[in-house]
Amino acid sequence: METERQVHTAEQPAFIERVISINRVTKVTKGGKNLAFSALVVVGDGRDKVGYAMGKANEVASAIKKAIKKARRELIEVKKVEDRTIPHETEGMYGSVRVMLKPASKGTGVIAGATVRAICECAGINDILTKILRKSRNPINVVKATFNGLDQLKEKKDEPVSDSHSS
Repeated sequence: METERQVHTAEQPAFIERVISINRVTKVTKGGKNLAFSALVVVGDGRDKVGYAMGKANEVASAIKKAIKKARRELIEVKKVEDRTIPHETEGMYGSVRVMLKPASKGTGVIAGATVRAICECAGINDILTKILRKSRNPINVVKATFNGLDQLKEKKDEPVSDSHSS
């Protein structure tokens, strides 16, 4: 279940907001079951900043609002090459999830599953190849593994690295 909204305000740039998953949770008490909802949201400016957060409330809309507010406070900057792809191959890990992120040539597009695709589009990455390498498809762990991989990105150096011996 994925939705997208773009929000414009006077002091802030437009943000792309994607709801990754909504989960119904219950707490069993002596008086019965208390129903609540948790929402996993990814927020990005479509250029180079992206963040994620979980929100929990008694109503779906409130949970999404809480998650969006928290995600905007926890944005990270994604390093990109030519404003379209990542500088080098990386692998993010969280729990039992491993996510491979590879740079792609111009015009390739975002080759990814729904969760990783939402993160890449919010971060403004237009050309990338991705693959979830382990069995777990838990969206929370996939998001955390993807962010772990994006955190590992380093700036690409202008000068090529040579392996020749110096004389």
